[in-house]
Amino acid sequence: MIISVYFILIVLAIFFATVFSAFKDLTSNPLLTFVIIALSFAFLFFVVHSISKYFEYDSDGLKVVVSNKGLLLSDHFNYREHTIEFEKENLTGYKFVNFIIYKGLILYIKDRRGHTKKERFNVTLVSKKKRKYIRQSLSKMIKLNRKQH
Repeated sequence: MIISVYFILIVLAIFFATVFSAFKDLTSNPLLTFVIIALSFAFLFFVVHSISKYFEYDSDGLKVVVSNKGLLLSDHFNYREHTIEFEKENLTGYKFVNFIIYKGLILYIKDRRGHTKKERFNVTLVSKKKRKYIRQSLSKMIKLNRKQH
């Protein structure tokens, strides 16, 4: 998936380079034209960078581990990692949000003091089938938690 994102960015860079002459009508300054193209490419790269995150979900043991890691530039900058580990009985709710280019998972987890904490995860690159399995697993945990209380 990420290889295709890099490919699309490279194709767009080549496209911008070939359309470079089309900007002559807007401005006669080639430096300004280059800056406009470079800024639009940087904006596109920033949008792709913010959306593309690796998602991992593990609920096999007594604890649930949910993790988000960056995909683009993650070898050099690993500041985008967000991991949470919690007991299954501390899960109070969840919600999937679905926007046009972004899909998210919100988990509501009870902490030691009894307060509910909201944790957000990016699941944009997770397939619909896997999101269905995650939904089933989370629903099962909430159902068991409600029976115990």
